[in-house]
Amino acid sequence: MVRRVFKALVAVLLVAAAVVLAQAWEGLGRRASGERRARMESSPQWKNGGFTNPEEIVNDWGAMVEGLTHVSDDVSPSSPVDVVKPDPAELQRAPDSGLRITWFGHSSTLIELDGKRILTDPMWSERAGPLTWVGPQRYFPVLIPLDQLGRVDAVVISHDHYDHLDHRTIKAMAGWKDTLFFVPLGVGAHLEYWGVPLAQIREVDWWDETKLGDVTIASTPVRHASGRGVLDRDSTLWSGWALVGPKHRVFFSGDTGLFTALETIADTYGPFDVTMFEVGQYHRAWPDWHLGPEQAVLAHTKLKGRVFFPIHWSLLSLAYHSWTEPLERALAESKRLEVSIVTPRPGQSVEPEVSTQFAKWWPDVKFQPVDEHRISSSNVNFRVAQP
Repeated sequence: MVRRVFKALVAVLLVAAAVVLAQAWEGLGRRASGERRARMESSPQWKNGGFTNPEEIVNDWGAMVEGLTHVSDDVSPSSPVDVVKPDPAELQRAPDSGLRITWFGHSSTLIELDGKRILTDPMWSERAGPLTWVGPQRYFPVLIPLDQLGRVDAVVISHDHYDHLDHRTIKAMAGWKDTLFFVPLGVGAHLEYWGVPLAQIREVDWWDETKLGDVTIASTPVRHASGRGVLDRDSTLWSGWALVGPKHRVFFSGDTGLFTALETIADTYGPFDVTMFEVGQYHRAWPDWHLGPEQAVLAHTKLKGRVFFPIHWSLLSLAYHSWTEPLERALAESKRLEVSIVTPRPGQSVEPEVSTQFAKWWPDVKFQPVDEHRISSSNVNFRVAQP
């Protein structure tokens, strides 16, 4: 009797696992093969079967587990987030200054730069992940439908983690015939699998430059990782992006820890009118994966940026800190280093040459200051200034 019950239970679990895998299968994406794989393996970044960082990534697994016992009570908002629903008609009007950035939360932005409209890491799904019923859930509904964004000349993807490469969003954009998709090596296989024509994919290595009219889109090193499943860690490349127009320059970091090549990026493509660095989803257990607020401000200064635009917060909870902590600490560090920082509401547009002043819109919640939880990336060769 016990044996029959056990066998039945195993059978039920196997069927459930098969159902979940079938539901997740499309979202897992597709591995590179053929000429695409050969090009990846010829990259200077490819070593021992996968992509690598110049600076090793160090994890503290004990601290990671210990952190689970100290999750903030305010890791996600307890009341609706104060957002702006962009006016589609206003988005159709070209910015007078030539540079406007509309932030949709996390790392999703629309950058209008010298006549080109560039969408970064678009995440329009309810959850980040391959399934619709489990995974990190967004704090607020989509602020504007994709088909109301207007013309999009390019979509730029930093890497293939689910909160940056959302397959449901990509599928919805696969029919955009006048849009180019810029991705790091290997990520093009995912896009093709989800319906984006190969002719519209620009798949690049670090330091590759591609022209979008008179705007240069350059892939740059960052310090991170990739993977959408258990067995594909670092099988695709990760990238930052320098967007260089005739009059304006913007840097978009995607996800990154602190890394030495920031100085080379500054010398090659800087100074930047705006740098967009991730400030959230950090912990000292994974200090090389995510900058944290203070190192994000430091990275901005290394790139000789004029205006600092914090991203990678206020949409999803992927770490233990309170949801407003990244911005509170970024503001404090920006004040200390006399850095100009913008703090728009999700959905709000910024023209850095017109105004960088924004009223406080987030609530006061308890958070850990830097002296209680400092993020210090390892193996970085330039001198990191301490308070």
